[in-house]
Amino acid sequence: MHAAGPADAAWWRHAVIYQIYPRSWADADGDGIGDLPGVTARLDYLKALGVDAVWFSPFYKSPQADAGYDVADYRDIDGLFGTLADADAMVARAHELGLKVIVDLVPNHTSDEHEWFQAALAAGPGSPERDRYIFRDGKGPDGDLPPNDWHSVFGGDGWTRVTEADGSPGQWYLHLFDTKQPDLNWDNPEIGDEFESILRFWLDRGIDGFRVDVAHGLIKEKGLPDYDVELHILDGELKPGAPMPPMWDQDAVHDVYRRWHSVLAGYGEPDRILVAEAWVRPQERAVRYVRPDEMHQAFNFDFLKAQWTAAELREVITSSLEAADSVGAPSTWVLSNHDVVRHASRLGLPVGERQPNGISATDPQPDRALGLRRARAATTLMLALPGGAYLYQGEELGLPDSTDMPGEFRQDPTFLRTKGKEIGRDGCRVPIPWQKDAPSLGFGPTEATWLPQPAVYGDYAVDQQDGVEGSTLELYRTLLRCRRERDLGTGGLRAAEGFGDDVVALVNTGQGVPTLVVANLGSEPVALPEGATVVVASGDLTDDGLVPTDTTVWASF
Repeated sequence: MHAAGPADAAWWRHAVIYQIYPRSWADADGDGIGDLPGVTARLDYLKALGVDAVWFSPFYKSPQADAGYDVADYRDIDGLFGTLADADAMVARAHELGLKVIVDLVPNHTSDEHEWFQAALAAGPGSPERDRYIFRDGKGPDGDLPPNDWHSVFGGDGWTRVTEADGSPGQWYLHLFDTKQPDLNWDNPEIGDEFESILRFWLDRGIDGFRVDVAHGLIKEKGLPDYDVELHILDGELKPGAPMPPMWDQDAVHDVYRRWHSVLAGYGEPDRILVAEAWVRPQERAVRYVRPDEMHQAFNFDFLKAQWTAAELREVITSSLEAADSVGAPSTWVLSNHDVVRHASRLGLPVGERQPNGISATDPQPDRALGLRRARAATTLMLALPGGAYLYQGEELGLPDSTDMPGEFRQDPTFLRTKGKEIGRDGCRVPIPWQKDAPSLGFGPTEATWLPQPAVYGDYAVDQQDGVEGSTLELYRTLLRCRRERDLGTGGLRAAEGFGDDVVALVNTGQGVPTLVVANLGSEPVALPEGATVVVASGDLTDDGLVPTDTTVWASF
């Protein structure tokens, strides 16, 4: 299925990277919002966990209409999170601990409070300032209809009309996300020059890489043709016969990343990297983002979205490795992030149902015990696969989504723009628990939290799992240690014979030390080969040493 790579492969080809959502990881000043000093104080936790790098969701200056993905100043830190000096101190401490630092970059859109957009509003139609964004005259005799029929990913129209300086109704601007996130016009060379400067600003401060938000969305088809299809950014795959969406995955976007690759080359690439958030299907198009002269990693969303069946997982693993190998890139596995229901909850829903974009108290509730059991098994499978892998903060604690959050606390623009029809992503963004009996479960020095923590989170707190045999935290620590010791990230992979259709059975060859990986998704326990020795298991085996359902085992044999 996949040939082993060299033992000295570049770090990002096999790294395990931990995502910090800065609002929700650690609050140093007690205002209820996580911050950079809080992160710095707890970086030792990540070193002990065993990850290789940290990716930060945005901490730039922002009005926070979309939790920082609406950037007002790409070269400064929002006061909610600290200062540039705090960022420098955090990066320095991470590097002292041997952790790489990856920051989010948001190039598809800015905030409407960015100085460029404010200048565009003031300058008026036809101005160079407006050409930095996608302004168009409206349709209809009075220009009172949007320029085309594009929708916002967050619900509603993708266009908003402005009021001109003289008070008259004016042009419309495109925003594929919130109204406060106007899309940039990447056909204007000034945009490319500005983002090259932004890259250099952070590279000069020691940043090791960039995760690129909506990497497939920067370039729009010429003429902005109509496309009256409700296409959620997470769907990616086109319906049979549907035309290519004119706002996603345009061929010219790859020119942007070739330029960025050349910028990083001047800073010691391949040590500095680009990571694509590209919700693109089929895989043959997705891997175009990780060709040798473009990005280094792209999240494997097909793996994240796979249903809990052996057949689907086998197919996704095989096809993912084949596609990535075709361009000489690693596959980059992921199960949770800040945009999706945590996999400890998602896998507790009935198999085969459409995966929800958030779960409310009135929705069918996940089976919490089943979801955690499957989540542990899924992670144990994922971390045995060659390539890179991403962990989302709190998944090492087995955190479920918050599914009982009252609507008045929800802040995701998806929830607000759809008037609650789409629940949105707040449930996976709740501040994580550190100490069961501390204020805000140890998140900060006060009871304040920007989103309410479910009462059950106390049972998942770090201090309830640290050093406890069989806890999810200790499972993750063991998996990461064994993954490194057995060189699974650079190993080759082949199918293991002799198991049934409901089992994913693989052999990762490591650097000459094979590891058998058995994930049982069937209804009956399965036996390991005679003489196999268990290295780590996601759950207890049966009394006679069989692998129960919803359990993954690594074994020497």
